[in-house]
Amino acid sequence: MAIHIKTKLPGPQALKIIERDKKYVSPSYTRDPHCPLVIASGNGAYVTDVDGNVFLDFCAGIAVTSTGHSHREVVKSISEQAQKFIHMSGTDFYYDVQSRLAEKLSALAPGKESKKVFFSNSGAEAIECALKLARYHTRRKQFIAFFGSFHGRTYGALSLTSSKPVQKENFFPFVPGVTHIPYPNMYRAPHGMSENEVGDRCLDYLKNTVFKTIVPVHEVAAVFMEPIQGEGGYVIPPKKFVKDLIALCRENGILLVADEVQSGMGRTGKMFASEHFGVEPDIICLAKGIASGLPLGATIASESIMDWKPGSHASTFGGNPISCAAALTTIDLLEKKYVKNAAEIGKYILTKLKKIENKSSFIGNVRGLGLMIGIEIVKDKKTKEPAPLLKAHIVTQAFKRGLIILGCGVSTIRFCPPLVITKKDADTALSIFEESLATVEKGTLSSI
Repeated sequence: MAIHIKTKLPGPQALKIIERDKKYVSPSYTRDPHCPLVIASGNGAYVTDVDGNVFLDFCAGIAVTSTGHSHREVVKSISEQAQKFIHMSGTDFYYDVQSRLAEKLSALAPGKESKKVFFSNSGAEAIECALKLARYHTRRKQFIAFFGSFHGRTYGALSLTSSKPVQKENFFPFVPGVTHIPYPNMYRAPHGMSENEVGDRCLDYLKNTVFKTIVPVHEVAAVFMEPIQGEGGYVIPPKKFVKDLIALCRENGILLVADEVQSGMGRTGKMFASEHFGVEPDIICLAKGIASGLPLGATIASESIMDWKPGSHASTFGGNPISCAAALTTIDLLEKKYVKNAAEIGKYILTKLKKIENKSSFIGNVRGLGLMIGIEIVKDKKTKEPAPLLKAHIVTQAFKRGLIILGCGVSTIRFCPPLVITKKDADTALSIFEESLATVEKGTLSSI
C-alpha cells in the first residue's frame, strides 16, 4: 500500500462520525482535533479512513498492533477460536489456550526460576495485580515509583503515575504508600555530568534521602520502573543505574516490578526491554503489543513470589480465550521475524534521525531502542527549553501529509510503528517527518 490523501481532512464521512462521537462519547478521551483520523480499515502498517484516505501508521494504536493491522495469521487464530467458544471465565474454569499462553510467557521471561502468570484486560490491570501481589508476598505496604512515569489510570496504577497533572486533577486522594523519585534522564542532566553520574545521583537520593528521611527501607514492598519511560518521553536510563537499582532491591528484600506494557513484546528489538540492561525483574507487567490489538494484560512473576491463595485476586474476562489465541500467534510471529525486524529497522531509523537532528534547529535529542524512538523538540538547543506547541505543529503537518505519529512527555514525538514496517516504509515516514519539520521551522504553517 501507499499513502494517498484525496480529501480535505477530515473528509465528509469522517466529519459525520466525529460529530456523533462528540455528542455521545465521553469527552475525557485525549483526541487531537488537528489529527482527526476516523479509521475504516487497516492492513499492515497502513490504515484507510472512512473517506478513502490512506495513512502510514507510526503509532500502532499507541504501540499496540505489533504485527500490524489485521495480520492474516492473527485474524485466522481469532476466527478459529471464536468458532470454538468465546468465553468461559478462566477464574472458575480451565481452557487449553490460556495455560499454553502462560507456559509460553513463563519460558520467555528473563530468569531461570519458573514463572506464573495472571491474566487481565489491560496494562493498568496488570499493574494493579502487581501492586496487590507485592503487598501480599512481602507483607509490606510502601512503594517507590518515578517522576515522569505512567502506569495507568485506575486508582492504584494512577497512584504510581507521575506524568501529567491532568491525569490526577480532581481525583485525589490516591492509594497511600507511594513515594516518587527522579528518573535518570541524560538529556536533562546538569551540563558536564556523565551518564553514570546521573544514575548515581538518582540512586543516592533513594538511599540517602528517601530511605533515611521518608520511608524505612524495610517497609518498601516494590519499586515500579519502566525500563524505558513511555509517556514520560521515551527516556532510556543508564545501564549501570538499572543494575545498581536491582542490586539495592535484592539487598533489602524489595521486589523490582518492570512495567513493560509499552516497551515489551519485541518493540525494543528484544522481547523485553529489561533484556537490554541484563536484569531479571521479579515481576513483569505486559499488555499493548501482546495480542496484536485484542485486550489482554499479563502479570508475570517468579513462582516463589506468586504465592497467593485462591480468591486473592481474579478477573472475569482476563485471559479471554480469543485474546489468548491472538497472543500465541502474535508471539510466534514476533519470535520468527518481527523482533529482529524491529531491531534492524529501528537502528536504520535512528541513524537517519541523527542526521536530521544535526541539521535541525528544533530537535534537541533523538533516542531509542528498536522501534521505540523519541525525538525531543526544543525551542533552543542550548537552553533545551521544551517546545510542546512546536511538537504539536509537527505532528499536525505530518498528519496532513499522511503520516500518523503521536507525542509523549512534554515535547517529544514518538515513533512506535507496527514491528512489520519495511525500510521503504521507514524512508517514507522519515521524508514526511523531515518535510513537516522544515515547514514548522520556516514558519509556513497554515490552517492549524
